[in-house]
Amino acid sequence: MTAPFRFPRFFVTTPTPCPYLPGRQERKVFTELNGQHAGELNDALGRIGFRRSQGVAYRPSCPSCSACQSVRVVADRFETNATQRKLLRRHGDLEVSACRPWATEEQFELLTQYLANRHPGGGMAAMDEGDYADMVEHSPVRSYVVEYREPSVGGRPGKLVGACISDQQADGLSMIYSFFDAAPDARQGLGNYIILDHIMRARAARLPYVYLGYWVKGSARMEYKTRYRPMEVLGRNGWGPLEVDAVAVPACARVAALV
Repeated sequence: MTAPFRFPRFFVTTPTPCPYLPGRQERKVFTELNGQHAGELNDALGRIGFRRSQGVAYRPSCPSCSACQSVRVVADRFETNATQRKLLRRHGDLEVSACRPWATEEQFELLTQYLANRHPGGGMAAMDEGDYADMVEHSPVRSYVVEYREPSVGGRPGKLVGACISDQQADGLSMIYSFFDAAPDARQGLGNYIILDHIMRARAARLPYVYLGYWVKGSARMEYKTRYRPMEVLGRNGWGPLEVDAVAVPACARVAALV
C-alpha cells in the first residue's frame, strides 16, 4: 500500500530589496521538493511558473509588482532564423554530453570564470566548491549537467567551454542555470547556442517546451530570451503567446538579468 499524496505546505519569504528593479521589494513563495512524489510536484509547479533551486520550488510573489514573467519556448514549432543557423554551424564541432548531476572541479572553475566576467559582485560571486556541489547534486528530480566541450584530441576530452544544469520535466526541459567561457577571446554566442541545443534536444525527445525561467519586460539584458519564437508567457489566464510588441526595450533600461 502506497502512502497517500500530501498537499505541499507553502511559505513566503520576508520582503527584501529587489536585486533587479531599484526601489522595489522582492518576495517569494516556496515549498520543499522531497519524497517519492517530488518529480510530479515539480512538474505541476513548473507549469504554473515555479522554478527549482536544489530541493526547493519557488516563484516571485511580490504584492505590488508582476514584472517577472515565466517564459517557455514552444520547441516543436520552433524554426531557426538565419543568425541561429549560422550559430549552430559555428559551434557544430562541440562535443555535447548529458552527464549525471555530479559537480566537478572543472565545472566549478568555468563557473567562477563566468561569474567574474559576466556577473562580478553578484549574489553568486562568493560561491565556493561546496556551494556549487549543493546546487548541482541536491536535486530530488531528474536532472543533468549538459557539458559542451571542444573536440577531443587523441582520445582525451576537449576543454569544457559551457555547461547547463537542466531538469527533465513531463512537458519539457527546464534550464536551471547555464554558464560558459565568457573570456574576451572565447567563442562568441555560446549562451545562445546552449539554448538552441536544448530546444533541439527537447524536440528530439518529443518534449513540447523549453522553460527559460523569468523574463522582465523592459530589461535590455533579458531581451535575448525573446529571440526564440514561438514563445509563451504565463499570465493571469494561463500560458499564451508572447506578443511581438511586448518585447520593446527602452534605451535606458538597466535591469539586471534573472536566471
